[in-house]
Amino acid sequence: MLLIATFVALVFAYSLVSRRLQRTVITGPIVFTTVGALMGFSPEVTTALSLDRQAFLLVAELGLVMTLFTDASRIGLQMLKGRTNLPLRLLSTGMLLTIVLGASLAMVLLGKLAWWEAGILAAILAPTDAGLGQVIVSSPDVPSKIRQALNIEAGLNDGLAVPFLMFFIALAAAEQQGAGSASVLSHFLVEQLGYGALVGLGVGLAGGCLIGLARRRQWMDAAQTQLGVVALPLACVLAAHASGASMFIAAFIAGLATQVGFRKVGQHSIEFTEDWGQLLNNFVFFLFGLLVAQAWSQFSVMILLYAVLSLTLIRMLPVALALRGAGLQPSTVLFMGWFGPRGLASIVLGLFYLENAVSLPGEPTIRLAVMATVMLSIFAHGLSTLPGIRRYAAALAPLGPTAAERLADTETDKRAA
Repeated sequence: MLLIATFVALVFAYSLVSRRLQRTVITGPIVFTTVGALMGFSPEVTTALSLDRQAFLLVAELGLVMTLFTDASRIGLQMLKGRTNLPLRLLSTGMLLTIVLGASLAMVLLGKLAWWEAGILAAILAPTDAGLGQVIVSSPDVPSKIRQALNIEAGLNDGLAVPFLMFFIALAAAEQQGAGSASVLSHFLVEQLGYGALVGLGVGLAGGCLIGLARRRQWMDAAQTQLGVVALPLACVLAAHASGASMFIAAFIAGLATQVGFRKVGQHSIEFTEDWGQLLNNFVFFLFGLLVAQAWSQFSVMILLYAVLSLTLIRMLPVALALRGAGLQPSTVLFMGWFGPRGLASIVLGLFYLENAVSLPGEPTIRLAVMATVMLSIFAHGLSTLPGIRRYAAALAPLGPTAAERLADTETDKRAA
């Protein structure tokens, strides 16, 4: 009860000063992670955490499921179109190179990790978190095309990272159990991805069409629409659990499919995410602080070095290569490379891996590297957001309206500008 009581009191206290904190570098993740870490040194908390591990994992997974559904439901394919295709560059070339470079450096720096173990670590740390850089994606000082590209990247790369993670987990399981890689790959494609996609399509198409029909016929009260939308990702969780599919794949596909029958699903899902969904996310960061407090003494120099490289070289080099030919200023490439924070998705994917993968020799290394990277990101990106925006705005000030950063790339950019 001490954990719950502390968290509830913290939520109330944070809500009282949340508007004042928006003007500072103190973000919500910093607050909840810090208090969680301080609580983690209590022996009573350590016992409670070990007893309630499954419950904590469930809350964390639900938070990511809601995030995946919301992100997919509010991003249309038209946002990926345009002359320079900044989001598409980041989500294709940028993300693939991030995983390859992250896995390669993990094998070099972190001891004798097998390549699939290094792949697991790289896939967990590949997604970025728009929540940690919310000030950036809403700041008028950042050109609309740049903040929209970062927002779309963060909205989609967590869903795209899931298949990579599950693929590497499947290969690791095959190696541990001595099973054939072909049968493991078949099991992975059919059950996890295939069933997950089918569940997501079924729930999304059926749910979206029913909600759309009910709204058109005026059967549904406007205030209840949000609840109807929230029920869809929860239905994905239940259906995925029953069929052995991936709840993350199902939720992501459902968010895309729901738009077919109900175009405004993104508006209603984000309303929940910004309210009750934020409570789940804050709890995940609170839990993360607890876990880090128990493991901080195990962080080695090489673990911390990898964490620094994960937020710099492993992120920035792929972004720079992906953005070649887009006509952007070096300051823009540096800005987009730095502000790729690791947060909620990496925490939950890390917990998911620990609960669902077989015991691997490199598991402690993977766990510590994820913790160190996310913890460093929470503070480094949170504290550098406002100064970073000011410096970037000053660098762009001399540029004229024909600069690539200021030119609207798509009709969506024009509406956002």
